[in-house]
Amino acid sequence: MTITPLGAVGGEVTGSSYSVRTARAHLLVDCGLFQGGRRVEELNEPPLPPGDSLQSLLLTHAHLDHTGRLPLLVRQGHSMPIFGTPATLEMTRLILRDSARIQVADAERRNRKLQRAGEPPEEPLYTPQDVEKVLTLLRPVPYREPVDVAPGIHAVWVDSGHMLGSASIQLIVEEDDVTRRVVFSGDIGPIGAPILRDFESFQQADLVFLESTYGDRDHRPYEETVSEFVTLVKAAVDQGGKVLVPVFAVGRAQLIINLLAWMFRTGKVKPFPIFLDSPMAIEATEIYARHHNLFDEEMLQFLREKPIRSDLKTLRNCVTAEESKAINDFPGSCLVLAGSGMCTAGRILHHLKAHLWKPETRVLIVGFQSEGSLGRRLVNREPTVRIHGETIAVKAQVHTLGGFSAHAGQTDLLGWLEAMAASRPRVALTHGEDTPRRALADAIQRRFQLPVLLPDLREQIEV
Repeated sequence: MTITPLGAVGGEVTGSSYSVRTARAHLLVDCGLFQGGRRVEELNEPPLPPGDSLQSLLLTHAHLDHTGRLPLLVRQGHSMPIFGTPATLEMTRLILRDSARIQVADAERRNRKLQRAGEPPEEPLYTPQDVEKVLTLLRPVPYREPVDVAPGIHAVWVDSGHMLGSASIQLIVEEDDVTRRVVFSGDIGPIGAPILRDFESFQQADLVFLESTYGDRDHRPYEETVSEFVTLVKAAVDQGGKVLVPVFAVGRAQLIINLLAWMFRTGKVKPFPIFLDSPMAIEATEIYARHHNLFDEEMLQFLREKPIRSDLKTLRNCVTAEESKAINDFPGSCLVLAGSGMCTAGRILHHLKAHLWKPETRVLIVGFQSEGSLGRRLVNREPTVRIHGETIAVKAQVHTLGGFSAHAGQTDLLGWLEAMAASRPRVALTHGEDTPRRALADAIQRRFQLPVLLPDLREQIEV
């Protein structure tokens, strides 16, 4: 058996995908989009050649950096079943449809410029029609039950605590009368994070692929981050400024909405106007409401007390572009939740363009910002940024709230791995920039004395 990383390695965080080959089978685990700037996005090509056979594809979760190249694969003619938990498949439908819409819109904008320059037009990376073909292939799987996914290969999904429906996957591979176990962490959520249940792990593995996004540090405790969030929001409201929160439509948006509901319910802050300026986040929130079985006990108790919507009478969902544009003319304080989470596209760009140059504005960064993204430039406190071709001075106060991250820090990553350490697996670190990846490798070797691999793109690993 060989496993070949097709993304999220060599210091890159996005584009997660793995090719798994045995003598009898070939499958992929995830098929994510590369994100974070033109240099990285140039890697967005089909992960396999057109004639390469493929029995199945397994999804750890629905985020675009784990699902976004599926339409490219299907466009080549692949028609394999795509397995994932029910919530993952619902979110995949939402995320891929939104991605296709953005791909088409971006291509139209580029082509207007190319036409004026007398140059030939470009095709979008993929279209809504490509996505609809993907959606016919989705197959739901339960947590914790083995599923036959290819000849000689069973797979088990367990909760990874990262986003609704997210999972780590164990492959149980029978080949030449030998059974091998390979585990893919997917993205691991931090212990004690709100809304979702904490991660589970496996007991045995011969090889483990472990994410390392925050492998060099732990996040600030969630309670301290909440306290800082409350302080920042109260100050902004008192001063009459706007609070802009770039959010990932799935995960971070729901966390902040529920946190605001708790703040209003407990009297931490008097209710003030909130705009959820993301049709995708609005729909994702509805999907969350259909999957209370995945919530932790604390969240279930909060819901039993009374409906969250009763705490959020000042929340307005903005679906149309006209509703979004009207926010920038809203007088006084308000909080705006808009995508994209890394400020690489979407409605948040219009709000940043309108308010980033104002000292009374606050920008709250609540998720990972990849190298090259506008969000990373804001985190790095660059004095000016370019938005829609215009230079904008960064006079707003920018705050990074790492405690809201959906990724585990080093301590929790080691805790997830500990359950398998007694079986003495090799560990391959992926989904992390070079510094955190190497720091986590050192920590694993010190604590467990396990061999650690730092694979590069398309580097084959034999099992």
